[in-house]
Amino acid sequence: MSNPRPRPNLSDLAAALGVSAATVSNALSGKGRVSPELIEKIRKTAAESGYIPSLPAKALRTGRSGVLGLVLADIAHPLFPQIAQAVEFAAANCGYGVLIADSRGDIATQTGAINRLLERGADGLVVVPRRGTRVGDIGRPVVVIDSPSTPRNTVAADHWNGGQQIGQYLLSQGHRHFVIIGGSATSNVQNDRVGGIRSSLPADATSEVIWIEDIESKNGKGCDLGLVAKAREGATVFCAVSDLHALRALMELQRGGIDVPKAASVTGFDDLIWSPVVTPSLTTMRMDMATIADIAVARLLEAIEAEGGAKSPSEKPEPHISSVPMQLVIRQSSGPAPVRRLSTSGGVAVL
Repeated sequence: MSNPRPRPNLSDLAAALGVSAATVSNALSGKGRVSPELIEKIRKTAAESGYIPSLPAKALRTGRSGVLGLVLADIAHPLFPQIAQAVEFAAANCGYGVLIADSRGDIATQTGAINRLLERGADGLVVVPRRGTRVGDIGRPVVVIDSPSTPRNTVAADHWNGGQQIGQYLLSQGHRHFVIIGGSATSNVQNDRVGGIRSSLPADATSEVIWIEDIESKNGKGCDLGLVAKAREGATVFCAVSDLHALRALMELQRGGIDVPKAASVTGFDDLIWSPVVTPSLTTMRMDMATIADIAVARLLEAIEAEGGAKSPSEKPEPHISSVPMQLVIRQSSGPAPVRRLSTSGGVAVL
């Protein structure tokens, strides 16, 4: 078997075209003074010959690696692969590669992940932080995907308004007795979602917030959350601030004989890949991950350009927050509030 023909380098292209290597480099990068006709000729020859730019050589010339770092809070969570895919797509559209690191929900691991990406020459980082943490100055441009309440150069879904949307929808269905289910009170995102739901409720509505982390610290991992008793006491809707918590609520209510959505409605957040196919399919709030990723990458590249350019500190873009609207997705797990009356035993019965 014959050896494959080696790909040409920059010098090979220059020799074949009878021009300097600098001219070829300028034509391919769009820099310098090269006529449009010669640019077209050089790029056509490069494409036909299978030329691939040398990233190390490009890094030496520009001082940049052409790579962005992405730190995820927990890649085992089904939401984070969606984020990674959206960021990689947005970066590729801008000519950048992406290196991914996972903090696995641990603060020290998050710090180590950031440092590893910086050591590998990432020009800047997109960070989805572990809940309750903030990303300090790392000496490189950073954009955070978290919550609008995060005081950083942040891009986020409008979690508060998402909570308001789902609260208003459930009110329109006649619900007035809410149980709101969160995972951890240390999460900025979850607190925004809880706050949005509660802010939408009128004076004649009641709401109780339960945190799974607190319940499990007392009763053990995977314990019941007491939702069946709350439904029998009069709660008509269980608003979870993530689809994973909503699935847990749905299963617990069904095991306890509570019909969803006839006797109680269940809603979530994030529209995870399985949310349309569980039974009943889950009403939830969907994030526009493509738009969030596009804004995050564009903001990061703007910061990278400002850092590497001739701009003075006063000319560099100020960190700011962008909120992207969420979309309500209505499915089978929610419906009109049940009509209830007191039973002879003093409990609540569904009519």
